[in-house]
This record gives sequence, C-alpha cells and structure tokens, in this order.
Amino acid sequence: MAKILRTSEDYTIKAGAGSSGSNRITLDASQVRIPGNLDVEGTQTIIDTTTLSIEDNIMLVSRNNSTPSDVDAGMMVFRGTSNNAALYWNEGVDKFKAVTTTSDGTGNEITDTALVNIQAASPTAGDDVATKTYVDSQVVSGAAGFSINVTADDSTVVPIASGNTLAFIGGANINTQSAEPDTITISLPQDLTNMETISSASSNGSITLTANGTGSIVINEILTFDSNQGSDPTAAAVTKLYAKTPAGGGTGLFFVNSSVDSGTADEVISKKKATALAIALG
Repeated sequence: MAKILRTSEDYTIKAGAGSSGSNRITLDASQVRIPGNLDVEGTQTIIDTTTLSIEDNIMLVSRNNSTPSDVDAGMMVFRGTSNNAALYWNEGVDKFKAVTTTSDGTGNEITDTALVNIQAASPTAGDDVATKTYVDSQVVSGAAGFSINVTADDSTVVPIASGNTLAFIGGANINTQSAEPDTITISLPQDLTNMETISSASSNGSITLTANGTGSIVINEILTFDSNQGSDPTAAAVTKLYAKTPAGGGTGLFFVNSSVDSGTADEVISKKKATALAIALG
C-alpha cells in the first residue's frame, strides 16, 4: 500500500543522539527516487554500484577551490595492489598529466610515480594530437627514411639520410666546434694562412690593417702595386703611397700628403736620378 508523508515545513530524520546523529539510516527498496536536488554534506561519498550513469554532460570537480591555489584535480582509477592511475590537471605546472601514482584520492595533491602513454587516433586536423605512428610517417618517411639535401657555395647537393651525421668542417682559416645544446661555433684563427685575395664588398670601400699598440704592419716579401693610377688621389692628412707612370723621379712611386708641399703629389726619387742630379748641380 502506497503511503505519502507530507509536511508544511522542513522535515528531519535523525538517527541517534547529537546534532548530526550517530547511527545509520537505511532505505531498503529496489529503487529510491529523489525528484528534487540532493545535497550531500560530509567528508566522504561512496557509491557501490555496478553501473553508474550520469545525465549531466559536464562534471565539475574541485568545486570549492575558490582561488587558483595548488590543488590538483581530475580522475583516478583504483588498481588494487598496483599504483593507481590518474588523468588530472596539475595546478603547479598548469598541465594535464596522465600518470601512475601512489596517491589514494585524498588530499589536494597527486604524487606522480611515472608518466603513462595515451593512445589516440591518427590526426587529421592541424590541432589534433600527433601519434608516434604519424610522426614517424612524416619525419622518418617510413621505410625510405628521413632525408634532406644540403648544398654549399660549389652547388654540390649532398643528401643527409636518417642516421647520418651532418658535419661542419672548417677550411684552412676556419675553425668549427660543436657543443650541447645544439650549438655549432664557426671562428677564424688569429693567424690567417694561405690567403690569396682580400677585397672590400663596399663600393669604393677601404681595407684597414691595424697593428696592436706600438706594433707594425710587416711585409716579409715584395709589395706590388698591380696597376698605375691614372691621376693623383685627393690629398689628406695622411700619406697616400701609389704607383703612376714614372716621371722625373724615375721610380713611378708617388705619394701625397696635405701636410707636405701643400698637398701636391710628388714622386719618390731613385738613387740613380739623385746621383745624376747632384753631379749636374755640381
């Protein structure tokens, strides 16, 4: 026989003494239905069912975490005598993590023992999670292996296949050195050898050779002026030495300096010309 108990005010069922009772209330029925909201207050809620079905499409956990304090939250799987498994948000590092753990679901922190694998389908969109199979197919290119081509100034194309090493080898005046993490240093030594040509890349640009302190620019062999100047350069407060068609000095080696003879270009005189001039002048 159905029975309805109706009250016009709040209705309290208490088992045992005290403000919250001390004994247990058991509802013995094949089904218990609560049409209104159910608010369970306590420190633990245990559901012993074979199948749990939840209509709500979004489950909210860590509801009373009012500030973004270091509280981990997520889902944990009890695994008996083995470490539990958890898929959770780690507040300390702002990341979702899939792990095994010694934590039992109490407290505010999950202690990782190891990261675990997550399986997913092969990605089809740019923001899908990439699987190992997909990465291997894209980077390693399956059985063909990963391959890129490298070329240098001589235009020779060299293929770099999977498992090979790309070597940076310096020439006569270039040193290379590799170091972790992923660094190749290319440098020129202090003593340059086997250099045949030094030229300026700038239009009408100069090349400056500078000794250190009181040191000098030393030329051990022959200094050659490869061509004669068609005209004298502009005088400056430095000495400019150059070659031009020989004139009265008999050398073809000229100089100009704004501080010498008002900047008029002059020829360095040879010993032969100087001797003849001395004899002629008596």
